[in-house]
Amino acid sequence: MEKQRPRCPRPPGEPRWVAMFHEPARDTWTVGAESPYPGPVRYAVGDMTRTVRARGGEVTVALWGPEDGAWRLFDTPPATPTTPAVATVTPAAPASQSPASGSPEPARLAERMTDRRHQVLMAGLGKAGLYDLGPEDDEAVRVLADRLDEPTVRRVAHWLAAAGSRRS
Repeated sequence: MEKQRPRCPRPPGEPRWVAMFHEPARDTWTVGAESPYPGPVRYAVGDMTRTVRARGGEVTVALWGPEDGAWRLFDTPPATPTTPAVATVTPAAPASQSPASGSPEPARLAERMTDRRHQVLMAGLGKAGLYDLGPEDDEAVRVLADRLDEPTVRRVAHWLAAAGSRRS
């Protein structure tokens, strides 16, 4: 028997991209991510889903977005014990939000994500006991942050932290 997906209420406010996560213990929906752009919301959904799954939890997500100035609930598969729900629909962004329109938001997001990866790597180096870094070290970290994806950066930082804890 397939598990019935709980009904998700429409998010408050003006239409924008919103990921709502269901909390089964309280039978409530919580806003997990929101943005005027779909990319950051999808990224957050993936990141949060991996975290919940790693903790052995079940995930139910509803992806809301704007369509013709109104709210639209985009389909997400129903949650089952073996396949937690994750938004997989990739609707086309309106022309006013596409990177070709010259919007600075996608570029700012990419810059923020690179800065975040840089911070994670620097924190890992600090936990490994490497504090006195020179300009060439900082440049090397920046190159890594530019080239590696978020999960890989986290893994490298984990290795560095583990190496640091063995030294103490």
